[in-house]
Parts: sequence; structure tokens; C-alpha cells
Amino acid sequence: MKRIFYFSFCLLLILSTKVFAQSKQITIYVPFSAGGSVDIIARIIGAQISQKMGMPVLVDNKLGAGGNIATAFVAQAKPNGLTLLAHHQGIVYSNSLSDNLSFNVQKDFAPIATVGVTPNVLVIPSSSKFKNLQEFVEFAKANPEKLNYGSAGIGSNGHLAMELFQSSAGVKLTHVPYKGMPQAIADVAGGQIQAVLTTIPAALPFIQGGKVRALGTSGQKRSSVLPDIPTIQEAGIKNFIYEPWYGFLAPSGTPEADLDKLSAIIVNASNSAEISKKFALDGIDVKPLNRQKFTPLFIADIKKWGDVIKGLGLKSSD
Repeated sequence: MKRIFYFSFCLLLILSTKVFAQSKQITIYVPFSAGGSVDIIARIIGAQISQKMGMPVLVDNKLGAGGNIATAFVAQAKPNGLTLLAHHQGIVYSNSLSDNLSFNVQKDFAPIATVGVTPNVLVIPSSSKFKNLQEFVEFAKANPEKLNYGSAGIGSNGHLAMELFQSSAGVKLTHVPYKGMPQAIADVAGGQIQAVLTTIPAALPFIQGGKVRALGTSGQKRSSVLPDIPTIQEAGIKNFIYEPWYGFLAPSGTPEADLDKLSAIIVNASNSAEISKKFALDGIDVKPLNRQKFTPLFIADIKKWGDVIKGLGLKSSD
């Protein structure tokens, strides 16, 4: 009887251990709404991680506070390789914009990998008298602060990128912050403001519909979806390149082996022809970086954009 009991106990222990192992899952937290670029990337890459690691991957859209709620949650999560954060370059602005956050981006996160970048496009109303970027810049130089540009708010990607553009072009425009980029683009199309620098996917329907005119894209090379539009550098602004990245991070302290495994999966998946094509449809140029290359970029961007924010004297409302 004792032997039977012992055998039954061992069998139960083995089965329960197996069930526990199978019940483990990876959760990728997304700070933004479903359907956006970060969410799309998280779901495509999440499926690849699930396939390669043999466990379920859940994508959880945890919204609020401009992305800081999800970011804070992951920063405080157990560093066991099961909790990840999908984000874009905007995460590096966080601590410079606010002194009241519960996390420190550089200390509390371990960069895993990027999948690519999204060049932006500078658009103006289709009714504008400016036919190219040179005309736009010449007028702006002669008429400081006469032209208005919109963004998704103070400290947003569109705001900071346009501040860099102004510095590179030697012009001064007037900033009009909106609650979101869709409103800003709509007002450019309606002629209420004169410009916006935004992601290509967000602007593409307006460009194709003839509601706005594209003056230049912000990448190192022309966009595959806007091949007839010159880069801003080509158009004469020699020192301006803006290619915000999209990537994955984990809580600081996550085991190196887990980070290496996840990094390799993300980079290999991004480089595959099938997934590269999917990303291209969302306006993402596939340029994956593994954790060894992403980490120094991440740290450098915290300083670079921190200096920009400090120079502008920006602080978000907490």
C-alpha cells in the first residue's frame, strides 16, 4: 500500500509540474490602443515568440498616462523573462518630461531588440502655395513664427521632431499642440494649420486622397511607399534625419539567457521575408538590432532627447 501511495504521489507531482510548465505564458504589454503600429508589431512578433518558445504569448493593451502606466507596470514586474514591453522611441523621453514617475527608463529596463524604424513625412495643405520644401523653408526664414505646425501634444514625437527640424533648417514655426495626431492631420488638410511631421502610415491616406501635399520624408533614404517624395536631406536640410525605432524591453534583471533568446527570435523574425512584408505595409522599414546593438542606442537616445527636452524647457503635466 505504501508503494502504491508513493508511486501515486510521484505521478501526481510529475503531472502537476508538467501542467505548471505548460501554464506559463509570456505577456507583452502595449501602452497604446489596438491597431496602432506598436500593437501590430507586438502581435506579429508575439506569434513568432510563441512558436519558437513553445508557450502562449498574450498581448495586453494597458493604456493611460501617455504610455506610462504600462511602462511602470513592466518596470515593477518580476524579471523572469515572461513580462515584456513593446514600445517606440518615445519611451526615452519619459524621465526628462516628468520628475514624478515611479520608474527610471535607463535603470529599470533591459533592451531586447528593435524591429525597425518609421521615417516620418512633412505634409502641408494641398491648397498651400508652397510647391516644395525649399519654398516652405524660404518663407519660414523670412517670416518667423508665421507658419503653424501641429503635433499630438507637448513632448510628443511630432513635437520634438519638428523642433529638431527647425533647428536644422534655421527656421522658427509656431507649435499648436493637439490631443492626438489625427486631429492635427485633419486640420492640416483643412488649412487651419500649415504643417505637421507625422508617421507615413498616418499621413498616407491624406496624401493619396490629395488632401495634403508631402514635402519630404525624414529617413536616410526615400520611403518605399512614397518613392517620388525626396528625403528632407535631399531637399536641402542637410543635418536632419529622424527615424524613430520600435522595439521590445524587459524588466531590468531579466536573465541574460532569456534576453539573448528573445533577442535572436525577434531579429530573425523581423528579417524574414514574410514579416518584413507585413511591416512594410504599416510603413515600417525593417532594421532590426539585437540587444548588443540596441542597448547603446537606447542609452544614447535617453541622453540625446533628454538634452533636447531640457533645452526646450519642456515638462509634461502630471
